[in-house]
Formats: sequence, structure tokens, C-alpha cells
Amino acid sequence: MHIELVVAKLVTMGLGFLVAYQAFRGYREFGSEPMLYVAVGFVVISVGAVIEGVLFEVVGLSIFLAGTVQTAVVAVGMLVILYSLYGNLSGDRPRSGD
Repeated sequence: MHIELVVAKLVTMGLGFLVAYQAFRGYREFGSEPMLYVAVGFVVISVGAVIEGVLFEVVGLSIFLAGTVQTAVVAVGMLVILYSLYGNLSGDRPRSGD
């Protein structure tokens, strides 16, 4: 196991959780539903940042399969964030141009 890589992954995960926490605070303070989705998306992406190493080193999956799972998890997180940007979450606000 490469300690430098583990540290870098943990720092990346910590930064992602910090962004998610700030987005969640924005959701709680202002009731902005898109901020909730941003928070969830960053949590998923942050987990995706470390899941490859865990699946490879601890679970014993091949590096290809572990990388595939990581890519899928990160993509799901990005889709959630994208939904927060483009989805009509409240249902009562018209989109610009409509």
C-alpha cells in the first residue's frame, strides 16, 4: 500500500465532505433544495474518490473492476449535481425562457 496515495485520497475525500457540508448548510439555512442535491452529489463523489483503493486492496477486486465501480460512483455523483443545476426541483418556478 502506498501511504502517499492513501493520504492524497483521504485529503480529497475530506475536501469533498467539506464542500458537501457547506452545501447542506446552505440547504438548511435557505431551504434551497438544489443545495441539498449538491451536498448529496459531493458525498457520493467523495466516496468514489476512495472506493477504488478499498475495493482493490481490501475486498480483492481486480483493478479494472474496482476502477469501473469508482467511475460509476463518481458519475452518479456528477449526475446528482447536474440535476441540482438543471432539474426543476420545486415544480412551481418556471424555467428561464419559458
